[in-house]
Amino acid sequence: MKLVPLGDKVVIKQMEAEEKTKSGIVLPTQSKEKPQEAEVIAVGPGGLVDGKEVKMQVKAGDKIIYSKYSGTEIKIDGEELIIVRQNDILAIVEE
Repeated sequence: MKLVPLGDKVVIKQMEAEEKTKSGIVLPTQSKEKPQEAEVIAVGPGGLVDGKEVKMQVKAGDKIIYSKYSGTEIKIDGEELIIVRQNDILAIVEE
């Protein structure tokens, strides 16, 4: 199934939580904090959103940092995805 976001919406897939700390301590499942880093899966067309012109600044494949409590979590074909507005994306991670 293909998901096509509308307006200024972006479909992202959250990165996996760290299994251990940088010092090597293994984290139990309940201690793992969900990362705020994700990969962009699909991007809406932008355009006129709430009376304002919105130009999309991210593209599929980008690695991003997004607001902690934003978006709507969905499950499609067994894959957990999140739909966020572009203004909930804080930064693009460049490597």
